[in-house]
Amino acid sequence: MLTAFARAFKTPDLRKKLLFTLGIIVLYRLGAHIPVPGVSYENVQICVNQASEGNNSLFGLVNMFSGGALLQITIFALGIMPYITASIILQLLTVVIPRLEALKKEGQSGTAKITQYTRYLTVALAVLQGTGLVATARSGALFSGCPVASQIVPNQSMFTTIVMVVTMTAGTAAVMWLGELITDRGIGNGMSILMFISIAASFPAALWTIKESGKLADGWIEFITVILIGFVMVGLVVFVEQAQRRVPVQYAKRMIGRRSYGGTSTYIPLKVNQAGVIPVIFASSLLYIPALIVQFSNSTAGWATWIQAHFVKGDHPYYIATYFLLIVFFAFFYVAISFNPEEVADNMKKYGGFIPGIRAGRPTAEYLSYVLNRITWPGSLYLGLIALVPTMALAGFGGANQNFPFGGTSILIIVGVGLETVKQIESQLQQRNYEGFLR
Repeated sequence: MLTAFARAFKTPDLRKKLLFTLGIIVLYRLGAHIPVPGVSYENVQICVNQASEGNNSLFGLVNMFSGGALLQITIFALGIMPYITASIILQLLTVVIPRLEALKKEGQSGTAKITQYTRYLTVALAVLQGTGLVATARSGALFSGCPVASQIVPNQSMFTTIVMVVTMTAGTAAVMWLGELITDRGIGNGMSILMFISIAASFPAALWTIKESGKLADGWIEFITVILIGFVMVGLVVFVEQAQRRVPVQYAKRMIGRRSYGGTSTYIPLKVNQAGVIPVIFASSLLYIPALIVQFSNSTAGWATWIQAHFVKGDHPYYIATYFLLIVFFAFFYVAISFNPEEVADNMKKYGGFIPGIRAGRPTAEYLSYVLNRITWPGSLYLGLIALVPTMALAGFGGANQNFPFGGTSILIIVGVGLETVKQIESQLQQRNYEGFLR
């Protein structure tokens, strides 16, 4: 792999792409440390240190995707979450709205139109999320229990609020632009790389916190143990993410004029984890809603007390069971809307393809649905275990929660993006007759 990296940097055009991508990453991380106008930087640091010591994970998911910029209230505080949310919404609406489904089938022009809609929706969501973040910071609810939480925004005039919201929205648009620059002029997969960097940026601080809070050999035993568990989990995720069920497809020969077409054999790759990390994100986001309602309502009723006792901390049995069931449900839900067996069967029938032993048309669609349901079960259980096992195993090391760097969401995203990026660089190396990363 190191030799392949060296050869990649020896290739002039690929070296330019890699250096350009690194430059964009530096700009992205720089923007994650520039505070928004109107925010008291000193008070923010006091509350951030207190929140990290108390392990406040209410906004942990969004803060993780922003690379720690959310709780710092910087110009990139919203990060790529509005873009991710907009992309998921457009993907879900594609199944519901016929116009979007028709655009998706138009090829490159339709995809460009959907991308344009995604950008507009991203800006709209950034305005909403920015307004919510500013309102939360002004009220002091962003850092509950911090003595200076209400002084994070000293000047609470309407003009200051509008400037803060506009700045965060512009920061989200800039992040979206940086991701598209990496896709067009860099090594590709721009938004995923920025997501990778945001999550990886929190690794050193989190690991050092575990070392500082450890008691065995001045914390080094816990530190090394966590790293070893992380490597084991990454290896397991890589193994499952690469697993797929290959459904064989045979194309019959067709005579068009004097030329013969078809007669080839191929396969349909159905991944064991067909849904990716989307079910984990959906489940985590949904479980944040009860805690947010309790925090903003400031209610002391019985239902609020019950939610605080059972659905705020990630190590409670009710929370763990609900989290696991939601992941399984959303895994089946997302696979059902993202993969259409009837459409695949119709396309195969149109071009003379068939699965050996299965009749073309409706029997093929039923067979694909049967296979997909069979492999989605282990895939959904795998997602649930990956999301929960690291949290339970690392609970004794620094109070790990569901957003711990070696937790399920982080590992799935980092491994998925890493594998995709390596494959893209490998394909560019192979085009130049160089040896790739994966031998």
